[in-house]
Amino acid sequence: MSRIHNNRILKDRRIELRRKETPTEKILWFYLRSDKLGVKFKRQHSVGGYILDFYCAKKKLIIELDGEIHNTKDAKEYDEVRDKFFKELGYKTLRFLNREVENNINKVLEKIRSFLIKI
Repeated sequence: MSRIHNNRILKDRRIELRRKETPTEKILWFYLRSDKLGVKFKRQHSVGGYILDFYCAKKKLIIELDGEIHNTKDAKEYDEVRDKFFKELGYKTLRFLNREVENNINKVLEKIRSFLIKI
């Protein structure tokens, strides 16, 4: 039986991504870590063959931060396939643009809190 969470094959890549977190990931992680929103989040957690920016197991919630690269046709198609995979497993995905986090973190946190209450 294969592991769906934190597949060992992706371990080195997850560690690398944690070490090289983007400035935007660093901002949001400050607010998500240590149960600051009332639930535990992990960063660079993998599900299937995908590495997530942030993950809350209790609420089956995935949070993804999208930079400019996500505006390309290929990236949008890839994100749709990813999101469909997660939805079929019963996960919810929230996506935020990097500039949303950088320019209005309070609004981003409000959306996350609101979503956490609903699920």
